[in-house]
Amino acid sequence: MKTSDAQALHAAAMPTADANRPTTVRWRIFLLLLLLAAINYIDRASLSVALPLISAEFQMTPALEGLMLSAFFWSYALMQIPSGMLLDRFNARGIVGLATVGWGAFQAVGALSTGWITLMLTRIGLGVAESPIMPAGAKLNGNWLTANERGRGAVLVDGGAPLGTALGAIITTALIAWFGSWRIAFVIAGVGTIVVGIWAWWYIRNHPSEHPKVNAAELEHIQKGNLVASATGPKPKMRDLITSRSVLAMFAGYACYNSVFYGLMTWMPSYLHQTHGLDIKSMGGATFLIFMCGFVGEIVGGAIADKWKSAGGAPNLVMRSMFSGSALIAALCILAVAYTPDVVAVIALLCVALFFIRWCGMYWCLPAILGGKSRSGVLGGGMNFWGNMSGVLVPILIGLIVQFTGSYFMALIFFVAMAMGLVLFSGMIDYRERGHA
Repeated sequence: MKTSDAQALHAAAMPTADANRPTTVRWRIFLLLLLLAAINYIDRASLSVALPLISAEFQMTPALEGLMLSAFFWSYALMQIPSGMLLDRFNARGIVGLATVGWGAFQAVGALSTGWITLMLTRIGLGVAESPIMPAGAKLNGNWLTANERGRGAVLVDGGAPLGTALGAIITTALIAWFGSWRIAFVIAGVGTIVVGIWAWWYIRNHPSEHPKVNAAELEHIQKGNLVASATGPKPKMRDLITSRSVLAMFAGYACYNSVFYGLMTWMPSYLHQTHGLDIKSMGGATFLIFMCGFVGEIVGGAIADKWKSAGGAPNLVMRSMFSGSALIAALCILAVAYTPDVVAVIALLCVALFFIRWCGMYWCLPAILGGKSRSGVLGGGMNFWGNMSGVLVPILIGLIVQFTGSYFMALIFFVAMAMGLVLFSGMIDYRERGHA
């Protein structure tokens, strides 16, 4: 055979080989969800980073600062279950696009605030608009990923929390330094969010079969991987779900998890500034480092869990070991922070604590496991409701503790107690696939 003929045959075979290889649209969608979740937390964290400047401008007390930090979570938490119900009834794609554009608008409008009351109102609006994003991630997790991919999908969505908090610290401090105004920083963040929201609506689809870029091989891979968890069982009744020990433990465990994370997200910059004397630039750098370690830890944890289960690990052994073990390590690190005066050691301990506790971001694969595709939206909303009630209460509680004790010691002990609660409740969940429709 001539060389030219062989090359022609090889070229003709290439499209067939490519067609037989599954496309990776599902992972591109979850990378886009990671970006959305990161922007979600950049917009949330912007207030925490700018709070020293805003507090001085609006003459706010520590208790009022806590109230301001919690305002976002009032509406965000209350809208979780309604958002989940909407996602189960309608499509995730349209809701995600509309929500992202909406929260970008509220973020930008916050720059026009003339006092703490008007700023608080924009934070409440931000909470309403952001509320569908995480339940939508749980819904898409059930629709797009196989049982042995859900851990990585869950941490990609939830990984936006530490990534966005880390980037928010750097981006917000940089914008404030460049423009000399927290207001301009808020406007830029809001406009950027709107642009990404339009892109998300254009690319995301509700099911793999609807996406023009998904080939037959990827569709077959997803369908085969979900044979056990698809329509082999009846649609679960909500009454049975909300009285299930696993679902109740999921709600409680996620509340403990968020108590630690949201407490650190909202108050750690002020803690580093007031207790250890870091200026706003150093504070931003330390916050970036700590929360970036959380993001790396979350990705590592999801990969370990999926690999362990793919190798034959029993779901209960894998998930209980990873959740309870990581939360225990985080509790010990935060306890050490309470007794450590050296700022470098404090930052190092917080890096380790965030690295491990963010393994619990895999909680976001539980709604699809416990509720099936038909109930994953509302279960995800319910879980996030209880998790974000922590966001309502914990910033206020920490503000009161700091105001009345004059230090952050008891606040850190509170975080240790919540991490131990996460250890307990994670051990009570049955992580086996239910086979619900």
